[in-house]
Amino acid sequence: MRISGFVVRIIRQLFRDKRTLALMFLAPLLILTMLSLVFSSEDYEPKVAVVDVPQPLQAKLDLDDFERFENKDEALSAMKDGDLDGYVTFDDSKTPDITVEGSDPSVNGAVLKKVQTLFPSQSMNLADSVTFLYGNEDMGMFDSFGPVLLGFFVFFFVFLVSGVSFLRERTTGTLERLLASPIKIWEMVLSYVIGFGIVTLLQAALISWFSIYILDMMMAGSFFNVLIVIVLLSFTALTLGILLSAFAKNELQMMQFIPIVVVPQIFFSGLFNLDTISEWLSWVGPLTPLYYAAGALRDVMIRGFGFGDLLFNLSVLAGFSLLFMILNVAALKKYRKI
Repeated sequence: MRISGFVVRIIRQLFRDKRTLALMFLAPLLILTMLSLVFSSEDYEPKVAVVDVPQPLQAKLDLDDFERFENKDEALSAMKDGDLDGYVTFDDSKTPDITVEGSDPSVNGAVLKKVQTLFPSQSMNLADSVTFLYGNEDMGMFDSFGPVLLGFFVFFFVFLVSGVSFLRERTTGTLERLLASPIKIWEMVLSYVIGFGIVTLLQAALISWFSIYILDMMMAGSFFNVLIVIVLLSFTALTLGILLSAFAKNELQMMQFIPIVVVPQIFFSGLFNLDTISEWLSWVGPLTPLYYAAGALRDVMIRGFGFGDLLFNLSVLAGFSLLFMILNVAALKKYRKI
């Protein structure tokens, strides 16, 4: 009887906690659904162009699936804009010269495979004819995925530490005492962001340094630009963690936000090719901070872009931080009223 009584109490307690029930039953379904949509998508079809094909070759080659450009400059410009994955030119010996964008090894392989369809009856070693706009032939999957993983782990740990730390401020009564003082709410939020931010910045800098200089992650651009991206991403994760902690009563409830808020972002950050994801789902990516942070990190670390090329992504990350800070002020007002 005593055991059955404990069992009934535990079951009732669980069913009263709607968030725990959602974590147990709905979060796995959400993540599995996303995995299904990502891995069940069609193979990526690379965008490849031919440039100034000699007249004698045009009649022999099947160019229906290839875009056409009049000169290399136009094709190169389209590749830099992200509208092209590679282009092919032909020298006097009718041997193709292939230029690939280079930032994703899997896309590079798809480009070579498509170019090979131009010569179905010939066995050619196209790897010797490839020029990389970004990256190189030694670039591995870790180099390609590294910037995305770097951004994800920084976001994850900063979000977790800031959310739990701010939650303890509430549960220990510190926040209530501060709210009873003359300090303004926006001053309190800003103070928390700066205070937690100093520690999280040190953490983010350490992770970035270790990834690039110890794990030898590809680094084509400036480490300073990487730090700028990581700093803004850290502030975004920090302000979001503080915001969501206002809706949690304990550490467990704070942890429950992770599979709902943090984990899904990895699917839209560039770790998987977004062009292969269903259109009705791909719109989620631009609504997540990690989408812009991962894009900026890949631009710096793989493509070697400068600060000016990162301004859009950096501005969006700063906008996310400002938005979450404003929402933090609104969320804390209910505690002052109480």
